[in-house]
Amino acid sequence: MRLVIATCEVVYEGRLSARLPRAKRLLLVKADGSLSVHADDRAYKPLNWMSPPCTTEEGDGRWVVRNAKGETLTVTIEQVHLDVDHELGAEPGLEKDGVELELQALLADHPEAIEPGLALVTRERETGIGPVDLLCHAADGSFVAVEVKRRGEIDGVEQLTRYLEVLAGDNRIRPLRGVLAAQRVTPQARRLAAGRGIGWVEVDIDRLRGLEPAIPTLF
Repeated sequence: MRLVIATCEVVYEGRLSARLPRAKRLLLVKADGSLSVHADDRAYKPLNWMSPPCTTEEGDGRWVVRNAKGETLTVTIEQVHLDVDHELGAEPGLEKDGVELELQALLADHPEAIEPGLALVTRERETGIGPVDLLCHAADGSFVAVEVKRRGEIDGVEQLTRYLEVLAGDNRIRPLRGVLAAQRVTPQARRLAAGRGIGWVEVDIDRLRGLEPAIPTLF
């Protein structure tokens, strides 16, 4: 990983145009080639970024990052204040708790609980930045990447968004969409998912286990 703190200007050209005026920022370059531009706020969310697969041309105080779609992120650097490289090593990924692991296994056996007609292709489909829990094939011919959480929150949507950005480069699994599956999905996660074209579904783990629902019903 390379971390650069620089006074710079950033211009994105693609589906639209966006410009970050001259200011001091953190430029984060990962081993997968991705670049993200950060300010000293907003927690984890960058000001702008280019996801892999992408290439970077660097020279004369100017970085030009291009992806397969023809989009570009151009960073014009006025002054470099820090430029360091550090090897992080292999990422083991997030460890799921027992409920999430069981829920993932149950949904792999019963993908129709996520969506009627859904069929499992594989579990733990590697993306290069971590495995997506389930890769499925839908009745309409599309592929569906499913991220399984005990509780679906904003970070789950963000995680699935990153996986979808990487998987979009694989022509063998197109068209591709994403679904967040959880016992409960928060309103904030629902809104963020809707804004990014990601589906969500709440599943009853007791029904998947073949047991009576936790809350009695009349029918």
